[in-house]
Amino acid sequence: MTNRKLKKPVLYGIYVSSVFLILGTIFLIEGMLSKDSFKDNKEGRPTYVSDTIFSEDIPVVGNETKIIRPYTDAEIKIVKNYYDYQGGADSQVDSILYHENTYLQNSGVSYGGKESFDVVAILDGTIIDVKEDSLLGNIVQIEHSNEMISIYSSLSEVNVKKGDTIKQGTVLGKSGTNNIAKDLGSHLDLEFIIKGQTVNPESYYDKSVSEI
Repeated sequence: MTNRKLKKPVLYGIYVSSVFLILGTIFLIEGMLSKDSFKDNKEGRPTYVSDTIFSEDIPVVGNETKIIRPYTDAEIKIVKNYYDYQGGADSQVDSILYHENTYLQNSGVSYGGKESFDVVAILDGTIIDVKEDSLLGNIVQIEHSNEMISIYSSLSEVNVKKGDTIKQGTVLGKSGTNNIAKDLGSHLDLEFIIKGQTVNPESYYDKSVSEI
């Protein structure tokens, strides 16, 4: 058999076809890859999607804020209890204040035991009132989240002012005396209000805000 050579037009045709075949293959591969890299948004325009090796959301661990006592000195103790309407007769007697021939029910808890001690905020909050009362001494009122309010009275010194945003543990001032319970000496009177209801602070220390 004799060898037959291909004519030049035929060679050119094969060359051009090969080039188109290669280019077509490249475009096809790029098109397939682009489906994994782009997603259409609502307007029909491609939006780039950046994938990482982390396919799941990493949970953020949040520390539950717990209510702390309004002092840091370990020597401080209760000197007058909260008056509990549902409490026993003995505990109710121990929570009565006597002023100018009048018996008053203690609406908070009185803490003392030292001549002077720092008074601290039991939670984060905003100072909504600072005033001086002729009977109760200096008073600081703080609004907290979850409809909670704490009131600190019988202060000799005040370190904050109305409108301040404070953190839990912020020193609000120092304990002092008042004209209702002079026999208690230097002390702090703390009232705790939750959703408009005055409660016993002792029942809420070390509780998480989410529990209330």
